[in-house]
Amino acid sequence: MNLEERIKSLATLKKVWLDNDFDKSTIYQLANQQNNWFTNSSINSAIASAFSFLEQDTLENWLHGYNIPESSEKKVGVIMAGNIPLVGFHDWLCVLLSGKILYAKLSSQDQILLRAISEKLIEIEPRWSTKILFVDRLNEVDAIIATGSNNSARYFQYYFSKKPHIIRKNRVSVAILDGLESPEEIIALGKDVFTYFGLGCRNVSKLFVPKGFEVAHVYSHWEEFAGVQDNHKYKNNYDYQRSMYLINQTAHFDNNFLIMKESKEMYSPIGVLYFEYYENIASLSLILEGERDNIQAIVAKKGILENTIYFGEAQTPFVSNYADGIDTIEFLNQL
Repeated sequence: MNLEERIKSLATLKKVWLDNDFDKSTIYQLANQQNNWFTNSSINSAIASAFSFLEQDTLENWLHGYNIPESSEKKVGVIMAGNIPLVGFHDWLCVLLSGKILYAKLSSQDQILLRAISEKLIEIEPRWSTKILFVDRLNEVDAIIATGSNNSARYFQYYFSKKPHIIRKNRVSVAILDGLESPEEIIALGKDVFTYFGLGCRNVSKLFVPKGFEVAHVYSHWEEFAGVQDNHKYKNNYDYQRSMYLINQTAHFDNNFLIMKESKEMYSPIGVLYFEYYENIASLSLILEGERDNIQAIVAKKGILENTIYFGEAQTPFVSNYADGIDTIEFLNQL
């Protein structure tokens, strides 16, 4: 297949998958049975975000500036995380469009969705069957793209040190408030906090707020997200954190489904949102610069800082928004 044919089949995939005549309920049910964090709502959010890339114009415009070969026999191993549904979709898409052969090692927590999507793509264009392989080992690949925890990233760096690689570790996203946000902006921020139960690297896990800001003010705009507590895994995490804070007499805010706690740390537990007061934007910029390698995205009003994402848009990146700022297509082109 040439690039034009690859793009066309992927654009067709979106139309076929989203067709109401295609029953996806069994696929979603199996995914949820394997990972209880994968609710229908979470899966639908992930599908909507991933498939927003699969427009022919979007793909053509994205790849216009790259010199992509028509085909390649290079084998690219992709080790995928399983914290949120389809978290490896963008890497899957990049490898397929680059013309390379994908060797995908799926997380044990997310074995269903990407297989089903790939099977549907192969039905549309059978030639994909030689380009998409799901494997347990990556011994014979030419390059590696791996996403995991900080501990697994160190292992990947050592094990794959002699191969071209992209190794990603834990990252979080943060939000900046200036105290003048509208109710609509605070509600939109709630999507960045609660979508996928806060499990993704693009989920806001910490707020930076100006001194004097009434932190509990945000609770009045987040009641529509109370449904997160209906998931027993989320509820168990929340209950545990609340019990620990109460036992240790740790100061915190609580609205019965989200705890907010002042902390200098960046990585908040599930059910908890950290916050930190700042003096001014200049001092805050220094803090964020020091945490640059730990931050995936910064959510804020437009104009507060450069390279920020507007409230409510953290989970809907553009296809050209590469994880960790590393251009995956350029990496693949150099193989």
